[in-house]
Amino acid sequence: MPEALPIATIRTQVTVPLAFPDGYDTTVRVFTFKGLVDGREHLAFGLGDWAGALDGLAAGGEPPLVRPHSECLTGDVFGSQRCDCGPQLREAVQRIAETGGFLLYLRQEGRGIGLYAKLDAYALQDAGLDTYQANVALGRGEDERDYTAAAQMLTTLGVPRIRLLSSNPDKAEQLTRLGVDVAERVPTSVFLSPANADYLAAKAAKAAETEAAEALSGRTPDRPAAR
Repeated sequence: MPEALPIATIRTQVTVPLAFPDGYDTTVRVFTFKGLVDGREHLAFGLGDWAGALDGLAAGGEPPLVRPHSECLTGDVFGSQRCDCGPQLREAVQRIAETGGFLLYLRQEGRGIGLYAKLDAYALQDAGLDTYQANVALGRGEDERDYTAAAQMLTTLGVPRIRLLSSNPDKAEQLTRLGVDVAERVPTSVFLSPANADYLAAKAAKAAETEAAEALSGRTPDRPAAR
């Protein structure tokens, strides 16, 4: 049975033009919220014909494409190649804008451990640990990200059913448990570079481990649709 969520409300909304270094630009509707469970300043970006996508969903049509994207200052802003966050953000904005939907920008840096701790984890990765092992070595969880606020935001925006733009099965599992109907998990692209090869390998191994655990527990893993 889905977990009951506290009620959140829209605090304000404003239109903002976006431009990326490669020349791609678009306009988004940015939503802020009151009543999110963790008190953080998470944002929802309405992209493309997001209002039309909501109307279509209400009429029984295809659910909108949604990506919960966790903040990454080093990757999103400064273009660090130690991760794939910046390219994933850029890809998500364009793909969602083409169909109409939402990008949820979640303030949970470093898999939820914060910016300073993430940089401490980088130092441990330089010594040979992977991204998950480094978090544990710092006394933190492998991945402390929580999508309760994301589920609240979707409920507030009137999005009970989504196509989830993510290759991470944990996002689908958490959102489903929180009452969001994940109709499809749409995989993101792979953005491989010499600097992030080990990082991407660790992410792929963790995703496979999560799906195997779901299968052993009797749940049916949420398979990405062929695209």
